[in-house]
Amino acid sequence: MTKYIGTTRAALVAFFALFCMYGTAQAAELKHATLALQWLPQAQFAGYYVAQAKGYYQDVGVDLTIRPGGPDIVASREMTEGRAQFATMFLSTGVELRAKGMPLAHLSQLVQHSALLLILKATSPVHDLKDLNGRPVGLWDNEFQLQPRALFHRLGITPRIVPQSGSLALFLLGGVEAASGMWYNEYHTLLASGLDPKDMRVFFYRDLGLDFPEDGLYTLDSTLKADPELCRAVVAASLRGWQYAFDHEEEALKIIMDRMHKDKVSTNLAHQRFMLRRMRDVMLGDGKTGNHTPPLGHLDQGDYDRVAAALLEQKMIQAKPAFTEFSRGGTR
Repeated sequence: MTKYIGTTRAALVAFFALFCMYGTAQAAELKHATLALQWLPQAQFAGYYVAQAKGYYQDVGVDLTIRPGGPDIVASREMTEGRAQFATMFLSTGVELRAKGMPLAHLSQLVQHSALLLILKATSPVHDLKDLNGRPVGLWDNEFQLQPRALFHRLGITPRIVPQSGSLALFLLGGVEAASGMWYNEYHTLLASGLDPKDMRVFFYRDLGLDFPEDGLYTLDSTLKADPELCRAVVAASLRGWQYAFDHEEEALKIIMDRMHKDKVSTNLAHQRFMLRRMRDVMLGDGKTGNHTPPLGHLDQGDYDRVAAALLEQKMIQAKPAFTEFSRGGTR
């Protein structure tokens, strides 16, 4: 882990050198831009909110508005309909949309490891994942189904898929044998509901050969072509915000909690602290899995190829976009 954190810091130094190209906010008129996120404010997006609160975007000449996502707000649609110039989304979503004709440009890869889980109760009669065949399994929609379906295909099983909402009530009440969860969110929610770790059996997709990078930063080809300096500036300030958030946890949590309270998003400090620490693990590596962790911001072509291969296998795309056409942020 130390090796990769050192590499990350070296990469960040190079990014911060970009600040000299833009000067301070007082030296030039700020460029206005909007970043659309996948979901409501929470520590999953701490780096962006910290960069905004600390003035890092202004330092590079950008007046950035952060637009939270939600059930009816799709980050990619915010860009295509002109309400945002930048968006966050899973790597699998970015590859799928690019393959289907959306002129997406990948600028920076933040989450390097999968945080997606399959959760069973310790009392479940299912002891081998193959025993899920024919049993009810809760899955979210869209990109969250790629890894589960790839796993089921590999195991040669056909579970009964049950649409999963934002609540884990169905799982707690025994309505499904297994539920989907994110390590930084639903897993901790179950702990807070009264379950102990020993009450659950948790399967990380990253440990099942399906370690797909998740949150990345994207723009449209047209934005990148019209103003590449704006794109580089947003990436640099965002990476700076993430590193500051990890180095100053309590300050970052206060920024997140203040934003969540302002937007009337229900939460508690313990949950956001757990989430921020898990975000550090999936972004910088936790030193436990032995999986290679690229430097913060870097998209590894091997990771890209594995995600694209899974999309092809599940017939979610017809052809793989060329890596050099997809990854365009100058962070490779």
